[in-house]
Amino acid sequence: MTATHGTPVEVQTPDGVADAYVAYPDDGAAHPGVLVIQDGFGLRPSLRTLADRIAAHGYTVLLPNAYYRHGRAPVIELPDFIDPAERPDIFQQVFPMIRELTPELLRSDAGAYLEWLAASPHVSEGKVGVTGYCMGARLAVLVAAMFPDRVAAVAGFHGGPLVTDTSDSPHLVVGNITAELYFAHAGEDDHMTPEHIGRFDKALAAAGVRYRTEVYEGAQHGYTQADTSAHDPEAAERHYRELLALFDRNLRQ
Repeated sequence: MTATHGTPVEVQTPDGVADAYVAYPDDGAAHPGVLVIQDGFGLRPSLRTLADRIAAHGYTVLLPNAYYRHGRAPVIELPDFIDPAERPDIFQQVFPMIRELTPELLRSDAGAYLEWLAASPHVSEGKVGVTGYCMGARLAVLVAAMFPDRVAAVAGFHGGPLVTDTSDSPHLVVGNITAELYFAHAGEDDHMTPEHIGRFDKALAAAGVRYRTEVYEGAQHGYTQADTSAHDPEAAERHYRELLALFDRNLRQ
């Protein structure tokens, strides 16, 4: 683990300016780029800490505010510790913003994020890695399918929904992906039931992509997020091990 530098940045998109956070090793060298896609609660201190930890392993990590069209982060007021059972109103605030992120807007935003990484002096040449959490896992799959020439590795943790009955379901576009994929589903997760996982795995196998899926038994949806009631320290550490191994395999030249 190396010392890192983290700082707020702004990313110009076709629809405005996305506030973001970037973290990278404090060694003056360029490192492979990583895009972190937030969970539904948005860009906040715990996610910056997550980005710092990935960066300390030798990566330049960009963490954008996916809700930037509604203002700078934090877009909604969040408690230091998020317990949805005590604050159901949080979901009422974030769900409209989640639904607003259509594939068209995602393509526009993700293209800008990838261009920012490519132009950064802290990012080495080559493809990038993408990791997403909760809703971010779904978006990560779509980004990999939209930009197969730019993305070499994708991870999704307690993601969902990855299989839906709509035309923009992630499982329908995995045939475009050239990256290696890793998904770690929560054992206790209504968003990805065993049936959903089976359908998603079947789609990945049929597409012939390199992938591995696991179920972290006993973990709840959101197990990686240290500032929530779903946090599972053991599962979260496992997530870091698998994520960094995936990136090391695919992003190191």
